[in-house]
Order: sequence, then structure tokens, then C-alpha cells
Amino acid sequence: MTQSGNTPPGDAAPLSPNLPPVKQKTSLKKVAAASSIGTTIEWYDFFIYGTAAALVFPALFFPDQNPATATLSSFATFAVAFFARPVGAAIFGHFGDRIGRKNTLVWTLIIMGVATVFIGLLPGYNTGAFGVFEGGIGIWAPTLLVVCRFFQGFAVGGEWAGATLLTAEYAPEGKRGMMAMWPQLGVAFAFFLSSGTFLVFSLVAGGGADLDSPFMQYGWRIPFLLSAVLVLVGLWIRLTVEETPVFRQTQAREAKEAAETAAADKAANRVTAPRTLPFADALRYQWKEILIAGGALTSLFSLFYMGTSFLTNYATATLGHSRPFVLGMGMIAALIFGAAIALSAMYSDKIGRRKVIGTSVGLAIPWTLFVFPILDTGSTFAFGLVLFVTLIIFGIAYGPAGALLPELFQARYRYTGAGLGYNLAGILGGALPPLAAAAMIGAGNTFGVGLMLSALSVMSMVCIFLMTESSKNVIHADAEPDDSRLIATEMP
Repeated sequence: MTQSGNTPPGDAAPLSPNLPPVKQKTSLKKVAAASSIGTTIEWYDFFIYGTAAALVFPALFFPDQNPATATLSSFATFAVAFFARPVGAAIFGHFGDRIGRKNTLVWTLIIMGVATVFIGLLPGYNTGAFGVFEGGIGIWAPTLLVVCRFFQGFAVGGEWAGATLLTAEYAPEGKRGMMAMWPQLGVAFAFFLSSGTFLVFSLVAGGGADLDSPFMQYGWRIPFLLSAVLVLVGLWIRLTVEETPVFRQTQAREAKEAAETAAADKAANRVTAPRTLPFADALRYQWKEILIAGGALTSLFSLFYMGTSFLTNYATATLGHSRPFVLGMGMIAALIFGAAIALSAMYSDKIGRRKVIGTSVGLAIPWTLFVFPILDTGSTFAFGLVLFVTLIIFGIAYGPAGALLPELFQARYRYTGAGLGYNLAGILGGALPPLAAAAMIGAGNTFGVGLMLSALSVMSMVCIFLMTESSKNVIHADAEPDDSRLIATEMP
């Protein structure tokens, strides 16, 4: 992506000077709203599952297991989504690179909404739901829970890349970090909403952990069912946004190239080769970026999922903090987290993505070693301190990530490449650490958890050293290397 070109004045998206211009009818404010609100809804659905996995699912879906094993089983269902995310990234990436960012994002929202509402209606192992299946549905309960969780991860796997591309491909040169912070802020909004809804319904339905308590019977289900309303709002907003100018130019270029190739093949009496898949091209030409991006963002994911869903369980089950206190602290932490995202994203436009993300990882390496010694003092102040600092460090890295990944990949498979890199980090940092941590804590080895998180951050730092700054890369339709062996992070 070393080619430069003329950038339209004002707030117009960067367009190729070598292709026919396209009109930009959607305002940047509407693009920001569509990416942020849609991402908020997607991640709200994702987070309420994580909160329920910490507070409800061990008793409801795994009642025959001891508490430690039930918690491990619950977080195993949580991890299923992370293995589904690369599948979603590949499939939705294909369609996002073929039919457009906007249409693909509509489908990710629908799939996420349906899966989440179904979880809210699902009977437990030996408990019913809203008067139906009073004796439960046995092994079908955790089985269907895993299926729903898979589809949640499948949808999120396609959501993030599309939402960041929507903003990055509309953003004027020099403002990609600021624009790409909006889908990132959706995660903070979602964390606030998920904690808030569980807090409200926990207070209304009572805080009892007994299976017969109102909260365990129906209170936890309401946040899942409310997702249907949020999805309708999100769909209405997303359907009003026009496809990105960069993608429309990319389509025009590819159509022109296909016509020229077909004409040349016909003149030479050759059979036109089939069109290559975005997934295959991303792996063939930019596998280095996928691996480096996944490794660089692993620390980010490990901090976030340990700092949210896992700590929610640890604080209530092990430290004995009340459920309303933990959820209320989560709401405050979400606001602090959002501020860190916004500031770091905007600052990355000035000093570069690599330096900002590197700062986060550099702070994470020592901090993770102190997390559990501080937590295990047992005070509420210690829990708040760990939660706030962990999410601040995570937010510093997460803000620039929305601009970083789109900048690394060529336009013709940008959706696929960005999604694969992001979701690789999700598996390494978001799926495996909570499972390993649950097992270690069950064995009384909290220091091992901190050591694991610190080691993941060291790995991320190595990948950041291998990464070249991307903030000056041009991302319009024909900004591609002259030599396909040249990786997109290399600059002239």
C-alpha cells in the first residue's frame, strides 16, 4: 500500500485518482453512529453471555458438577465463541469483500440477535423457562447453549472487521484513528449496558443465587430478550448508511480488470481463470500481517476478557463481593475504559498506532504479575483498582486497533484479512486464558495466572517490534504494492 494519490478536500473519504469518482452521500456523523450503535448491540449480546457465564450458567446448566468444575464448564461454553469467530471472519469476510461492508453487517446483526434471544428462552438442565419444561431439558440445555454461543461468535467474527472498515474507508486522511474509535467505543458502551441491565434486574428480582430465586428463574433472562429491541434499532440505522466509497471504487476497478482479462483471453483463445477467493488471497499474500496482528493484539484480548467476565466470577465466587457491587463497578469501569479508547485512538493519529499499542503492552507485562496479589487482599478497593487499571491499559491498545488492521490489508480482501488477524488474537488472548485461569485458580495457583498473562504480553511486544507503522498507509481502491511479495506494512 505504497501508492499515494489525491485526497478529496474536507471530510471526504480517500479515493483513487485513477478510477472514476464516486459520490459520498452519507455524512461522517451517520457513519460513526451506525458503526458505534451496531457494534454496541453486537457486543452487548456478547457480554451479557459473559456476565451470565460468571453468575448464572454454572448452577443452571451444570448443576451436577462441583462449583469449580461448573465454572470451568461455563467458561468453556464462553470460549466456544472464540473458535467460531475465525469461521465467521472468513465467511463474512468473503461476502464483505464481494458484496460490500454494509450488507454483510446487516446479517451479522440479525444472526447475533436471534442467537441471543434464543439463549434467553432456553430452559436449564433441570429448571424450566417461563413456565415451560419445568423439569428442565437435561443434556440438551448445555448442548443448545453451546450452539447458540457458536452463532454469537460466528456473528461477532464478521462484525468487528466490517464496522472498522466502514469508518476507516470513510475517514479522511489523517483522521482514521479518530473515526475508527467509534466502533471501538461500542465495546465500552456494551460493557456498560450489559453490567447495567444485569444490575437492574438483579436488584428487581433479588440477588439470591438459589435456583428458586427470581433472579435465577427469570431475572437473568430479561437482558437477553431485550436484545430483540436493540437489534431492530441497529438494523434501522445500518440500512440508512451507504456503502463505503472505497469499496465502490474497488468494485469498479475489479469489474474493469475482469472485462479486460476476459477480452484478452478471448482474443488468445484461452479459458478465463476463475476468480480467486478473498480468503485465499489474504493467506497467500499477507499471511505475515495476519500472524503479526494476531500476536500483537493477544495481550489486548487477555486483559479485557480476564478483566471483565473472569473477574466478575472471581469477585463473586472467590472473594465474596456482592453481585450488585461487582456489576456497579463494571459500569464505572466501562466509562473509564471508553475514555481510554477515545484518547488513545485520537492520539495515534499524531504519533502512530505502533507506539500507542506498544505503550499498552509495555504496561501490561509488569501489571499482570500484580493483579492477583492485589485482588487477594480481599478489599473492595483492591477489586476496583485492578478492574480500572486493567481496562485502562486495555483501552490504550484497543483505541488504535480499529484503524491499525484496515491499514494493513489491501482493499480487495481487507475485510477478510482484518477479521482473521483480529479473531486470531481473540483465540490466543480471549478463549484460552480464561479456561487456563479457571483451572489454575481451582488448584490455588493464582500466581500462575499472572505469569501467563505477562507471558502473553511479552509475545505481543515481540510482534509489535516486528510490525511497521501503518498510520501513513494509503487505503484507497488501487493502493496496492507493485510487487505482491511486498507486505502492506512496508513503506517506501
